[in-house]
Amino acid sequence: MTKKIVLLFIFISGFAFSQMPNIADVWLNNSKPYTGTIGNDHQTIKLKINISEQNKKNDQEYFVSGYSLVDNTYSKYEGKLKITRYKDGKKNGAVYGEYELAEENKGKHSGIFTGRFIYTFKWNKKSEKIESQYIDLIGNWKSYDGTLDFKTRLKNL
Repeated sequence: MTKKIVLLFIFISGFAFSQMPNIADVWLNNSKPYTGTIGNDHQTIKLKINISEQNKKNDQEYFVSGYSLVDNTYSKYEGKLKITRYKDGKKNGAVYGEYELAEENKGKHSGIFTGRFIYTFKWNKKSEKIESQYIDLIGNWKSYDGTLDFKTRLKNL
């Protein structure tokens, strides 16, 4: 029992002293794409993160890369997720932040995703593991030429 309390204290105190634990694997979403909608017609979009690395100079930031897929338009992207706030509860936690993902510039249907994310989870005291992870990415996608600008919403379900 004491070991669990000490581990939980270390986990929580890391946030209190601005030492963010490396949660790079969280963004990989167990190798599954985030799914959601883009635009007024709510077209289906998939966003897969293949690589996620914590910034060694700023532990609140993660570099990510992968691909997006809308209809038959497949685009590679690179970008970052930046944590701006953390809320800790005894059983539930939440991480808030911003993201910017820049697709390869391959014409009219290439652009930049920007927005905010919320990562919520439950802490299981018995197993000492995070459970019930939920990630919501809410933002916009804007084409490089400025002619297209769409709302986006993606989830890790």
